[in-house]
Amino acid sequence: MVVGVCTIDLHLPGIGSLKGKRQILLSLKDRVKKTYNVSIAEVDGNDLWQRAVLGVACVSNDGRHARQMLDAVVSEVRANPSVELIEHHVELL
Repeated sequence: MVVGVCTIDLHLPGIGSLKGKRQILLSLKDRVKKTYNVSIAEVDGNDLWQRAVLGVACVSNDGRHARQMLDAVVSEVRANPSVELIEHHVELL
């Protein structure tokens, strides 16, 4: 069993409230969960308007498959025009 973990550091330009941030992140998280069947949550930057860190986890029987799933999630996040991906880190356990 392989557990893939990814942290994604985001900048949300033009956001002026926590409510606006929550709307964007909720939509993004729901789409990623539904499309890739992974667990995703905001793990840092909770009280900051324009910054968020998302944690993504998946379980697979193959490390290559877990890596591909997490890379696809990162690509999905990067394609979202409401957020800017600052950096990401993938780790397989």
